[in-house]
Amino acid sequence: MNNIFEEVKDNRLPCDSYAMGSKHPFYHKLKVNYKRNRKQDCTELLDAVAADFCYQDCQNEYWHPEEFSLLYGTRLWQQSSPSQRIILNQLYWVAYYSQIISAEIATIFFNQTSAAGLYAQEDFRLVCDTLDLESSQERAHINAFKIICERVEASLFGRRIFSYPMRSPFSETMIFADTNRLKSWWKKVQLHCFGLLSSDNTFLACQYFTVRGLRTLNGKIVQHQLSRYYQNYVDKNQVPIPSKISYYHFLDESFHFNSSTIISQDVINCLPKPTKFEKMVANLGIRGCQKDHYHFSVAINGIFWYDPALYSAIYQVLTSNIFGMDSREAKEIMLACFTTESEGLYRSYNTHKEAVESYKVYIESLDYIWPSNREMSLMSSNSIDKYLAVQKRLFSKWEKNHENL
Repeated sequence: MNNIFEEVKDNRLPCDSYAMGSKHPFYHKLKVNYKRNRKQDCTELLDAVAADFCYQDCQNEYWHPEEFSLLYGTRLWQQSSPSQRIILNQLYWVAYYSQIISAEIATIFFNQTSAAGLYAQEDFRLVCDTLDLESSQERAHINAFKIICERVEASLFGRRIFSYPMRSPFSETMIFADTNRLKSWWKKVQLHCFGLLSSDNTFLACQYFTVRGLRTLNGKIVQHQLSRYYQNYVDKNQVPIPSKISYYHFLDESFHFNSSTIISQDVINCLPKPTKFEKMVANLGIRGCQKDHYHFSVAINGIFWYDPALYSAIYQVLTSNIFGMDSREAKEIMLACFTTESEGLYRSYNTHKEAVESYKVYIESLDYIWPSNREMSLMSSNSIDKYLAVQKRLFSKWEKNHENL
């Protein structure tokens, strides 16, 4: 097969070469999405505002809606002062976009390996030009997020808590995950293998965007709400710089989501039906997304972190000068936050359920999906009761291991 857009008689949809002005719907959608993304490209705006960021200029302001704050709706939130609540709001921004950095590092790499999977096809330029633009934008996002996160943590704590030095695209995507050295090693092996396979397999190259679309879809659920904070300001010159960055990032990611959907649901239909091996690899990728998104976090609504991995980070926040708690006080408030029902816990659980239902809709038209993936059965199996059982068991273990703190 030399041209993935040529007409075929058996198991592909009729597709003309879009280099010759194809009438196929996906070509028009791809072209419009690419042109509009290039026209509104926020890279220069992001670079400019990030370079101007000074924490002292906006340290006394909320950066997004109040409900998107670290440990919102928990005992800690209830007893925090107005100034402490502002810090919790800002720390949500730091934690959230630290996670986005990790995801976008991986995206840059797999954009390129997936583009390589199209090199053997005719007329692959539009897809690859789209991915080149998106990778360039991801680099700008990462730079802006890192500047804000590192300056905020340096000012508040004098050290990293949620942020980290640059990492490999083969690292664990979730920063605070249910993992260990063996699991992390195996995840790295899997990512290496998929990179090699997708760079020489057009179906897997396109199918990568199914997983990317699912992950971006989860981000859209939260980022749309974060971006509205900027839009609600009458005087845009008074908007805190992190709020501007949230808005610019959302604009870029909206186009990225569109291209993921077109490639994974339209372009892929111009390929031969996948082999059993290709179906297996594709479904394992979606299964991996379910595993990554199985958990929900009372600390960070909208990011599916494994809260036991967060205990030490939250302990550092509570014993810092911001809250000034001693070890006993910090552990008591953490016990209440992580092991009891709260408004914050239910908000995070509802976001998780919304993601599950959105994922189901996103993949319903794909005919190679396993039933367990089509129903998102792994993600769906988590619950408030399971969350609390895990926290009660593991917080007690963590507390015993940190008796001398």
